[in-house]
Amino acid sequence: MDFSLDDTQTEIAALSAKVLGSGDDPWQALASAGLLALALPPELEGDGLGVAEVAQVLTEAGRAAAPVPAYAALALGVLPVETLGTPAQRADLLPPVAAGEALLTAALHEPSAPLTTAPAATARAHDGKWLLNGVKTVVPYAEQAARILTPVSTPHGTAVFLVDPHADGVTLVPTRTSAGTPECTVRLADVAVEESGLLAGREAVAVLHRFALAGALALGDGLLAGALALTVQHVGTRTQFGRPLATFQAVAGQVADVYVAARTVHLAVTSAVWRLAAGLDADAELDIAAYWFASQAPEALATCHHLHGGVGVDETYPLHRYSSMVKDLGRALGGAAHRLGRLGERVAG
Repeated sequence: MDFSLDDTQTEIAALSAKVLGSGDDPWQALASAGLLALALPPELEGDGLGVAEVAQVLTEAGRAAAPVPAYAALALGVLPVETLGTPAQRADLLPPVAAGEALLTAALHEPSAPLTTAPAATARAHDGKWLLNGVKTVVPYAEQAARILTPVSTPHGTAVFLVDPHADGVTLVPTRTSAGTPECTVRLADVAVEESGLLAGREAVAVLHRFALAGALALGDGLLAGALALTVQHVGTRTQFGRPLATFQAVAGQVADVYVAARTVHLAVTSAVWRLAAGLDADAELDIAAYWFASQAPEALATCHHLHGGVGVDETYPLHRYSSMVKDLGRALGGAAHRLGRLGERVAG
């Protein structure tokens, strides 16, 4: 296995970092640079690339703690629609996202059931349409999205439908997030969806979950790396008793702990994304990386705040953006206890 970035991925990472640090509107800058079109097929004026390349964009968005809907639009929308969608669905939904003019998202969670593989939400056939009922929680950018990819249970198994968030029967209840990004609980009451709104494949829910985990972890990898870099810079330039903070053994030891957590997350995420991009079974690697991030990233960010002192809680200083996004991302992964439970289930078979 060679986890080194190839030339294309290296260029994507460098370009993403450049446009996100340009001072322009970051979302439109990503669109103008073609970075939202990486996974689109050539016939839709995309680059025909995949999850490994999209992961570079997400990692750099995390490294900059950029306030952009990259995770929702790319990991929860573009990648699964490109993989599962029909040509008509791809042509209808993907170009507006690539242009920065529309968003997609997914409803992965239900009350007390994060990333559920057996949705309590249901769909039943009625007069040539499907009627959807249920409750979905922690849906990012639900109000702003053109469609919400919604896993449900049908009489024939699980499926993923493309739900218009403004259709009759859909109720959006805004919920709070640590970072202040838009999020809703979505209630479905006999929401009618045409047959054309069904994504193909019996494994659609599993595919959606894999892209969701890979995208969240790539973003989290960048968040940890960015917070670590910010902390190293601070303790290297801030002095006490006439010496930089970094020269104190206790400080160096705590920075080392954050470094170990960040590098371990990076290795686990890189391995999982590499396997997913290569078409190999990546479920175990995704579960391991998700547990490590959910359990270790909040503690690492708390250490970063501690090493910054009062500066770390100043709203004009960027560290709070990293810690807030890490908290929200932990919820998107289901939390450390859920991730540990998934690992236990995997070990137990």
